[in-house]
Amino acid sequence: MKVALGSDHRGFEAKQQIRVIATELGHECIDFGTDDNNPVDYPDLAYQVARAVSMKEADRAVLICATGIGMCMAANKVHGVRAALCHDELTAQISRDHNDANVLCLSAEQLGAIVLRKMLEVWLNTEFSGGRHERRVRKILAIEEGHDPREVRNG
Repeated sequence: MKVALGSDHRGFEAKQQIRVIATELGHECIDFGTDDNNPVDYPDLAYQVARAVSMKEADRAVLICATGIGMCMAANKVHGVRAALCHDELTAQISRDHNDANVLCLSAEQLGAIVLRKMLEVWLNTEFSGGRHERRVRKILAIEEGHDPREVRNG
């Protein structure tokens, strides 16, 4: 799987760890930066990475900033992106299994190396289960298209 990576300066070190973990798990990483600890604006990186997912240049992506909040907000503005801010293995697993998240947003300040590894493993290895969740994801897509999600029916 191709995994796009991006971080601001506060997430740079965590992004380096994530690249190693994802590569060890057999994934190809596309690193959009940043390349050091010098200050950058997280929306710039979030846009580039989310666009790579939207344009099918990457299958999934991981974004990291101090809290993950800014990256998540910015990434979710890109058409076709379902970014999820996750804090533990359960939220990482559910974001894929139930919500078909294609961008994982993480806090560089709140996650240690062990939790980071476990979350990434779970997120990259969990597939979307579909079923009753399929309708709900279609409702999210309807909202993105400017439609009332209540108009989405089964099937």
